[in-house]
Amino acid sequence: MPALYVVATPLGNLGDITLRALEVLKRVDIIAAEDTRHSQRLLDACGVQTRLIALHEHNEQSAATEVIRRLGEGQSVAMITDAGTPAISDPGARAVARVREAGFRVVPVPGPSAAIAALSVAGFDQGGFLFVGFLPAKSGARRAAIEALRAQTPTLVMYESPHRIAESLADLAATLEPTREIVIARELTKLHEQVVRLTLGDALAWLQSDPNHARGEFVLLIEGAPAREGLDLETERVLSLLLAELPLKTAARLASEITRQPRNALYARALELKQG
Repeated sequence: MPALYVVATPLGNLGDITLRALEVLKRVDIIAAEDTRHSQRLLDACGVQTRLIALHEHNEQSAATEVIRRLGEGQSVAMITDAGTPAISDPGARAVARVREAGFRVVPVPGPSAAIAALSVAGFDQGGFLFVGFLPAKSGARRAAIEALRAQTPTLVMYESPHRIAESLADLAATLEPTREIVIARELTKLHEQVVRLTLGDALAWLQSDPNHARGEFVLLIEGAPAREGLDLETERVLSLLLAELPLKTAARLASEITRQPRNALYARALELKQG
């Protein structure tokens, strides 16, 4: 039956490609790739002769239309990105949505993922993680995005490019507590793979201590906010903002509706805040 196969490919080490991925790439009628020149080298190394078409950030809608046309003709299509799993901070999510809307099957062919690979060697044990993807490119928006994550207790997982790694580490240290631990994983599964764990306050100095530290693709894993007794940080922030503008009872009621926390607990905390 025609289907779109979402195929994970190696982050760097070609030995990480799965047997199923190889079988699918050889048997489908066409492969939609983020960068056809980059992917052609992978296919050549693996002995795959299937033809490539481009599906990337700038043509995803038109490429999705082409994929749907081929599926309608009874063909099967594989989708790959330059490295790792498609549609995870990479092109592909919109194409998958379009194919689903058109009524065709979408089949995952799992394999390498930079986020999961980094988590497996980080040693954080916080009961889950929050995948952020890439932070905004501009500093103001980036700091606002980091601030919005401040109260999150799971491990924060984000990607970063070599061009913005220094600015992102500086903004993370300035916005979050510098004592939080961070794992910096770069060039995973490649020749110069490196994974270090240190505090946010020391991260920028480590990066700048060696020009090689700023090279490659990065996964950043940041320790979540410490668990607190009573209200979480975000609920406390909401309550404090409302208290600054509204009577105590009204602030507690609205904070309860916004955060879905018990009104009695919010009212008691509001009394404490009012009393200094």
